Amino acid sequence: MPVKHLDQVSATPIKDGVGVTRKMLISTEEAPNFAMRCFTIQPGGSMPNHTNTVEHEQFVLRGHAKIGIGNEVFEVKHGDIVLIPAGVPHWYTTLGDEPFEFLCLVPAKPDITTLL
Repeated sequence: MPVKHLDQVSATPIKDGVGVTRKMLISTEEAPNFAMRCFTIQPGGSMPNHTNTVEHEQFVLRGHAKIGIGNEVFEVKHGDIVLIPAGVPHWYTTLGDEPFEFLCLVPAKPDITTLL
């Protein structure tokens, strides 16, 4: 489907996260080169430290969070752009009382997530 609305896509809970859901906006079955996902982390939510075998390009839609990337910690908010290279440990913790929501684009390659 070349056009759809965000409300048409179901959210799936992410089992390793706390208060985290993902919407698969464009899957690798729909597009040959990348996938586009929308993650929402509820207030007080988090994703544990982990690695992926593919890079992540992210754009923050709303909210505020701390993100650890490698040995650095960043505070990010609406409008920020985040690059997480393949294999680099990263984690997320929301800040404030608003959900943290971001687009995440990844290449259409096999991806293995490893919790650290």
